[in-house]
Amino acid sequence: MKENAVITIISITIIVLNMIMIIVLDIKNAIMMATMAEVTAVVMAEITAATMAEVTVVVMAVITVVVKDVAAVGAGCFNLINN
Repeated sequence: MKENAVITIISITIIVLNMIMIIVLDIKNAIMMATMAEVTAVVMAEITAATMAEVTVVVMAVITVVVKDVAAVGAGCFNLINN
């Protein structure tokens, strides 16, 4: 009878430890998922910011070139008219 009680207590202890392990693993996975989501969000924000900066630089360069060309054409026309 005592042996059955010991076996029962050991079995319950193993089951409880397994449940605790599963809960700990679930918590760890939840933390990992949250961390991955955070990292992904930060990386995406960085990429977006960098891309926007690149696009802005390129657009500004193109606008500068176009404005200079227009100014040059305008100056040429002005010179033709005045001469």
